[in-house]
This record gives sequence, C-alpha cells and structure tokens, in this order.
Amino acid sequence: MSNKLLKETYNIPSLPPAAKFETIDIMRALNEANRNLAEVKGRAPIIPNQAILIETLSLQEAKESSEIENIVTTNDDLFRLSFEKDSKLKGPSKEVAMYRHALHRGFEDLAKTGLITNRSITEMFRILKNREDGFRLLPGTALENNAGRIIYVPPQNASDITKHMAALEAYINAEDDLDPLIRMAIIHHQFESIHPYPDGNGRIGRMLNVLYLTKSGLLDIPILYLSRGINRTKSDYYRLLQAVRDDGTWEEWVIYILNLISYTSRLTLILIEGIRTLMSQFKNLLRTHHPKLYSQDLINNLFKHPYTRIEFIMDELGVSRPTASSYLEKLAHDTKIPVEKIVEGRNNYYVNVGLVSLLTDINGNNP
Repeated sequence: MSNKLLKETYNIPSLPPAAKFETIDIMRALNEANRNLAEVKGRAPIIPNQAILIETLSLQEAKESSEIENIVTTNDDLFRLSFEKDSKLKGPSKEVAMYRHALHRGFEDLAKTGLITNRSITEMFRILKNREDGFRLLPGTALENNAGRIIYVPPQNASDITKHMAALEAYINAEDDLDPLIRMAIIHHQFESIHPYPDGNGRIGRMLNVLYLTKSGLLDIPILYLSRGINRTKSDYYRLLQAVRDDGTWEEWVIYILNLISYTSRLTLILIEGIRTLMSQFKNLLRTHHPKLYSQDLINNLFKHPYTRIEFIMDELGVSRPTASSYLEKLAHDTKIPVEKIVEGRNNYYVNVGLVSLLTDINGNNP
C-alpha cells in the first residue's frame, strides 16, 4: 500500500483521557488488584537475595513477552541464554536475550534517576532491536490483523510522534487523582497507540508496565510481569486495545488490565513461595549431606541461575576453578541433592532440577 494512502485512524488523546475511570466495576477490580499486588510486595522479602527473584522472573518475562510476538523458545533454550555471548545467539534465543538486557537497562536507569524517560525507553528499544535509531521518522506504519487487513494506523508524522511521547513522559512522571494501576492501564494503551518505534513496540510497552509499578512504589523490586496473562488472553488484549480506539470503551480495557494484575500477582506469589520452599529444602540437604560445601552464596548461585556452570561459581563465590568444579561435581554425583549435570561437547551445565520444574510447571498453573 502506498504511504500516501495511510490516514491515522485514532486521535491520540490528551492525558488523562476524558473518560469515567471510577465506575463500580472498575473500583471492584481495582480493590482486588491492589490487594493482590500488595501481597506480592509484602511476601517478596522472604527470599533472602532479591536478585534471585529479579533474575528468574525477568527471564520468564522475556520468554512470555516474546511469545506474544510469536517468538518462541523452549525452556531449555531459555535457561541456557546466560551461557552464550550475545554475538553467538541467533533467532528466537537472541530476541529473548535482548529483551532481558533491555529490561535490566530500564531497571538500572530507573534506580539512578527515579524517572522513566524517553531517553531510557529509546535505549531499551536500541538494545532490544540491536539498532541505533529511535522514534519513527518516515510514514507508512500500519497494524494489520492475521488476515492482512489494516485495523489501526498510528501517528505518521515524526513531529507528532515526538510531541505525543513528550506528553506521555510528562504524564508517567507526574501524579493525578487516579490510582496508579488505572494510570498504568492508560499509559500502556497510550504507548501502544503512539507506536513510536519502527519495531518492538509491544515488548517495550510491556516492559514499561513493571517499570511503572516499581516507580510508583507498588513494588520494591520489578518482579510482576503481565505477559503470561496476556498470552492466555491474547485475542482479548488486542480486541480491547482496538475497542478503545474505535469506541472509547476505556472501562473494559482498564478492568482487563486490573484483572491481569490480580492474576499475575497470584501466580507470582506461588512462585515466590515455591522458591522459598525449595531454597529451604536445598539448605537442609546441604547442611546434612555436605556441611563443608554449605554456604548461602552457593545456594544463591544455584537459584539465581537455573542452569549454572563452573565459571558462575568462580565469579560469584570468589573461588578457583578446581574448587568450583569440585563443588558442582560433588552435588551432581549425590543422588540426594537435586542437581543434575548435563554434558554437551565441551560444555558442562549443572541444573537445579527443582527450580527448573517449578518454573516450567507454573506455565500450566491457573491460580
């Protein structure tokens, strides 16, 4: 289709949009979402090393969010990502790895400034897509359905995109009378409608959700990701996104997002409790059967990296290669310890079997 024929199909609104956001149904869903999210915030500290939650859950988010865009990796490939240099990764594995790197960059920037800026968002886009540009400069972008029919045409003019993103940045970092969870639903819709980048907008938009929850103080650490819930209800997600543009049905969209927060919060609580239980069991097994090996740093390593290796033990425990190798070999050869050694060519992987099972099984969980 010629670029000249593309006409914007939705007037990007000022923020907040002129809509009623405090209906009875929204308030009911909002109370439930806030209650569930507060429980996640309160329970997360039971994991002694918070990096364990950040690493394991961000890895799962990278997989789930990429799958929404039909970029599919196996769990086995997912857990091996940490071993490969980015230059050696290809296809879906590279896409997922770059998503994770972009998430981490966004967290780092937020921690430094307390703000979510367009500069940081654009850096996340550059990491995700391995390119050096930013906001779209040329017209011609249109979103199609599976049948190839255009269903939405975002802003086409580069100056309009810049203007809308500047207004969105200001709104993200300001406050108003709306609850932060309602604001998050608005922010997410606004970003997806501006569709500022040539590619990767869906994934960047989903990263913004958890960044905003952390910025707003609803979470102490960024561990709640909505992508698993969106994957379960993908058709509703896209239908309700478009319904706001076509019919102004903000209530249905906001309730959908609030219900996603409740669902994902319950799922995250299951993961937190599961990891806590597994760590406690692992600690008792080490103390009983390998007291000379026991250390919290070793346990943290095995739960931060579902698939670990000698180099990780060396770096994080500050021990020599022979010592690190000895630790892992003793664990892998003891049938009482849930660590399995996998040999592939020159590579040795040491798998935390219980943790991998938990992270894999949660995919079928419907709390």
